[in-house]
Amino acid sequence: MRAIPPSPGQPSRIGTVHLVGAGPGDPDLLTLRAARLIMQAGLIVHDGLVDPAILSMARSGTRMISVAKSRSRHTMQQDDINALLVREALAGNDVVRLKGGDPFVFGRGGEEAEACRAASVRVEVVPGISSAMGAAAAAQIPLTHRDHASIVSFVAGQCKGLTDQDWAGLAGKGRTLVIFMGIATAPQITEKLIADGLSPEVPVAVIENATRAAMRVLRSSLAGLADLVVREKVKSPALIVIGAVTAEPDTTLRSIALEATQ
Repeated sequence: MRAIPPSPGQPSRIGTVHLVGAGPGDPDLLTLRAARLIMQAGLIVHDGLVDPAILSMARSGTRMISVAKSRSRHTMQQDDINALLVREALAGNDVVRLKGGDPFVFGRGGEEAEACRAASVRVEVVPGISSAMGAAAAAQIPLTHRDHASIVSFVAGQCKGLTDQDWAGLAGKGRTLVIFMGIATAPQITEKLIADGLSPEVPVAVIENATRAAMRVLRSSLAGLADLVVREKVKSPALIVIGAVTAEPDTTLRSIALEATQ
């Protein structure tokens, strides 16, 4: 069968949308595939939390579109982002959709991939180091530990019906709970976890700006989480990690030293 040529004004090809994980922040933590796509890209559609040093890797003349989101202000709604990706690909442009962390871990990459497939646009997913993994590694907090935790749960701290969720069993003995996007809702999270049976004394770590120069690791008990966030003026990007693995790494050594002096 003879191929039908494209109509006048239509592109001769449909572009590909690359859903690329930018990792937790440090450009050195990009995958090789992600770095190559960024350096070769003609169009990058990026989230607001993607580090400027990563964006600076793009070649001169690359078109940049920010679709930054915050709790109080969205540059572009998700449906509009989906439509933008499809529109650019149908116009013949390859698109690098750059997302913090990993596209499929609270990155809404699944929705964007579905929109592209529905429009017969090819999608490639390039995984990134999840913010949870990157933050924990940078803070030297093992999410699993033979003596302390064999189960890890990832939870979104901003979701509809947050206080209606049953969080019983997500944290506690033998478990680690990692909360994304939970800074603004820290008081509700604390109240809900305690109401669902978690001890107020469970140790907590808040990791702000993980893997970046301004990184901070702040520790408290669960009961003190909300006060810690306010007192230290914690801002996104930040993760909350709850469980025994977040205790000060030298707690055991300090206890031994104290006993030796008594």
